[in-house]
Amino acid sequence: MTTVHTFASGSSGNALLFSCGETHILVDAGISCRRVTASLRELGLTPDDLAAVLITHTHTDHISGLQTLLKRTDFPIWATAQACRNLCCRLARLEDRVRELSLCQPLPLGDCLITAFPTSHDAPGACGFRLDTAGGSVGILTDTGYVTDEAASVLSGVDLAVLEANHDVETLCSGPYPYYLKQRILGDEGHLCNEDAARFAVTLAEAGASELILAHLSRENNTPAMARNAVETALSAAGLSPALSVAPRDCMSGPHSVCRRSVCRK
Repeated sequence: MTTVHTFASGSSGNALLFSCGETHILVDAGISCRRVTASLRELGLTPDDLAAVLITHTHTDHISGLQTLLKRTDFPIWATAQACRNLCCRLARLEDRVRELSLCQPLPLGDCLITAFPTSHDAPGACGFRLDTAGGSVGILTDTGYVTDEAASVLSGVDLAVLEANHDVETLCSGPYPYYLKQRILGDEGHLCNEDAARFAVTLAEAGASELILAHLSRENNTPAMARNAVETALSAAGLSPALSVAPRDCMSGPHSVCRRSVCRK
């Protein structure tokens, strides 16, 4: 069985566990080692059970727990070449642990194939991932100002997608953030708004995705209800009804089981 658990999702920290059989892969480590370990313990696992950690990019909310976690295990860290170099500059003694991922080229790891694709974010070598198993496929797309052509191509046909719905544009523009930060978030190297997430959700569902998890919601500029309503409205207008949920910001989600299903239409 292939499952996904989000451990945390938002600007204060991000981590996700992908499991297929005996292969357990942590995607990002932006929460403390203690929280990662506690979440794994709830699932009957320890950090020693991790086959690898995949890093989407090197912003603090995606790597803050990595250094301590590395002291307790010997798993490899996989990231793009630019992200690997940046990690080695920021964290001590990583040179023997990092492994470079080639973009858009599948890599076998345990019971799955991993494909990294470029995103558009203000961090060196930022990427998303597709993870394929015999039972189904998962796509992870967060921290991107827009959906890159590579993301759209690689993620076509995934069964479950973790998709950023970071902010509501009106709420952001009328909110207290300084102008420069609003421009960063709204820019091509920022974050996906609810409307952009909704449009891509329709694309993914039309290509076969039967479950969507909205992720990386801003605490100040979005709410789960706003994000979900925007995506549900777009899916309904297209006659589509995949399972839809919002990843919890500060705690572990329940299990999301991945399997190959036909597209859901109303």
